[in-house]
Amino acid sequence: MSEHYKLRRVREMAEGDEDFVTAIAAAFTEEVPEDAERLKIAVPAGDFYETYQAAHKMKPTIDLFELGVLDKLIEVQDWGKNEQDGKDVTAQLQIVITAIEKAVNEIKADFGL
Repeated sequence: MSEHYKLRRVREMAEGDEDFVTAIAAAFTEEVPEDAERLKIAVPAGDFYETYQAAHKMKPTIDLFELGVLDKLIEVQDWGKNEQDGKDVTAQLQIVITAIEKAVNEIKADFGL
């Protein structure tokens, strides 16, 4: 269980309420992949605004579940925020997307979602 994500901080927030933990995990599997899809479209299209918005929205959740890619997500976010046209964040984005996919699959299996 939880090879690609951590529940330590989620459980601290939940204060022993496992239904809350399950609800947060379910929300992760629904919302984060949607934002990841937004990034997969926005980055190649050079859509700085959409990239910034999607990455910024994902940051707290990626941090909460400790996926280990927050620094890469921030690089993608900052690329959009600062409109860094000459910079390529494709590699950073792929690292984030891979981590999200692994975490989502594992959470779904662990929680029976």
